[in-house]
Order: sequence, then C-alpha cells, then structure tokens
Amino acid sequence: MEPLMQSAWEERLRQITVVIARLGLAFLFFSQLFWKLPPRYGCAAGPGFAFTTAGADGALIRTSGLCDWIGIESVYAQRPRSFFAIYDRDGNTLFSVPVGPLVKLNGAFVDGIVKPNFGWFGSVIFLAEAWIAFSMALGLFTRLGALTAVAISAQLALGVGGARDLAAHLQEWEWSYHLMVLLAIVLLGAAPGRVLGLDARLRPRLAAARDRGNRLARVLLALT
Repeated sequence: MEPLMQSAWEERLRQITVVIARLGLAFLFFSQLFWKLPPRYGCAAGPGFAFTTAGADGALIRTSGLCDWIGIESVYAQRPRSFFAIYDRDGNTLFSVPVGPLVKLNGAFVDGIVKPNFGWFGSVIFLAEAWIAFSMALGLFTRLGALTAVAISAQLALGVGGARDLAAHLQEWEWSYHLMVLLAIVLLGAAPGRVLGLDARLRPRLAAARDRGNRLARVLLALT
C-alpha cells in the first residue's frame, strides 16, 4: 500500500497553526516581563529582598513582584500537593497524582539557592523568559527556546500550580501551568522556527557547515 500523501491544504494548515502557537507562546512570556523588571524585579524598595511568608495561622503575608511568587513557592512546598485531580459533582476527589516529593525538592531549590542569591538569580529568571519571547517571536533557535519554556513552565507548575488562598487573593489553576508545559513540548517537537522564522534561513548554512565537519554547527542545527 502506498503511503498516504499530505495534501497542500493540510500542510498549509499545519504551518499556520505552528506559527500561531509559536507567536502565542512568545506573547505569553513577553507579557510577563514588565512586572518583574531588574534590578528590583518588582519587589518592594529597601535593603535586601522581602519574600512572601505564611503567618502563624498559615495565611499568606504577601509582598510584591517576583519576591511574592518566590515566597509563595517556598510556602507551598511544605503543603500537600497533587496534580491531575478528577472530581465528582460534589467536589470529592476521584483521582489525583501526589507530587509532594517533587514539590519539596523544588522548595529546597528555592530556599537553598534562589532566595540566598536572588540579586542575580532574579536576572536569570528574567533573561530566561525574555529569551523565550525573543526566540519564539523571531523563530530563532526555537528548539532551544521551547526547551527553556518547558523547564520554566514545569518549575512554575511545581512551585505554584494549584496553590490556593482566597483570603490572600491567590487561586492558581493547576492546568494553566500544565498547558504551558504541553504547548512548549509540542513546539519543541515541531521546531516552529522552520516556518516563517529565522531558523528556516539559518538551517541551510548550518547544514553546510556540519557537512564540512563543524561540530558546533551540528549542535546548533539540532536547536533550530
């Protein structure tokens, strides 16, 4: 049996949807840059950085900017968490996947590395998200951009996905973050910069350099 060929309209539809998804992810990360601009990352003025904490009653004492969300990750790392919950009509949990160990590991990372070095780690977070927006907008090294988006989105899912404290105006729908991860994974596989992106122009040159034995070109080609 001969393989079924993809029609022209199907290929055009694939290209259109890939570009829409790529630009959508670019705008998502671009829109989140301005509330955490360096050098304070949206945190309150003053010496050092004040992070959100929990009071004696467990209620959140919120701050601002990136300090707020880093603090929330720290607080919720110590609370029971599960993902992919299925509920019945009465709100009873029919199924869920406990993620406590992973959440605690993320909390240890936040408390042991991010918070003590927040002066420069805030810049790492900001630049990583700016890179995703830049990569996806221009279609440049989009597999690297998508891989960065997978990592950032997965860390956010572990840190704040499903976090809820109505008194502190916090209600993070876990699927907001799961969908970010899934979109980034799809774009990682789709290599979206090959459609109306700079990767489409860059790849022939990198391929030629690879064929001449250039090892760096081989690596860069895999990232486009």
